[in-house]
Amino acid sequence: MRKRIVAGNWKMNKTLKEGIELAKEIELQVEKQEDKSIGVIIGTPFIHLSEVSKIINHNLISIAAQNCSSEPKGAFTGEVSAEMIKSTGAKYVIIGHSERRSYFDEDNKTMNKKVKLALEQGLKPIFCIGELLDERKQNKQFDVVNKQLNEGLFDLTDEEFSKIILAYEPVWAIGTGETATPQQAQEMHEYIRKLVSENYNAEIADNTTILYGGSCKPSNAQELFANIDVDGGLIGGASLKADDFFEIINSF
Repeated sequence: MRKRIVAGNWKMNKTLKEGIELAKEIELQVEKQEDKSIGVIIGTPFIHLSEVSKIINHNLISIAAQNCSSEPKGAFTGEVSAEMIKSTGAKYVIIGHSERRSYFDEDNKTMNKKVKLALEQGLKPIFCIGELLDERKQNKQFDVVNKQLNEGLFDLTDEEFSKIILAYEPVWAIGTGETATPQQAQEMHEYIRKLVSENYNAEIADNTTILYGGSCKPSNAQELFANIDVDGGLIGGASLKADDFFEIINSF
């Protein structure tokens, strides 16, 4: 049975002190959670990873990096490798977020390299896919997502792909206050699961966790998570407040 997960992406927010405090607040909330079957992940900035990893209960919360280098090591000033991330105690890494694709021109080939390096280090990638507003208006969203998956992931073996978490993020709904309707989210998640089944098999598709990311917040999480193919959320702004984040976790 596939895992239900709520993952927070802090993006470029919080000083180290503030990040440690927020992680502790989230942990206190999660400790009270009766349903411990829901996976909770927090994606911190690089400088937080090691310190947050030291103070957090890894049985309750897992740590994710927000990105990793497409190179294993070497003269790449300012980059952080998958091996470095692994050494901090983090277990996950977000790859292919729309902000990396849009602001830093990272393409599907680059994402594919990052995924393989992460897997080599035993990290579990949270792989983001999704369309721009113009692509949605032109009804190209399915073609876009198909291409992102084909070029970014579908050359992985069955065993490798089974370690991937997918996150559908309609780019037009990130940080805009706009949200895909529950029907739009379900339609795309169902399509993604169908693609996984066609490229691998029905069992792998059924076991693949697909998160929704795109202005998911306490007011709409329950309706989004009620969809059969929506297995949780990749949460941006609402993950920066412990109470809001916990309310989303409770939306199941």
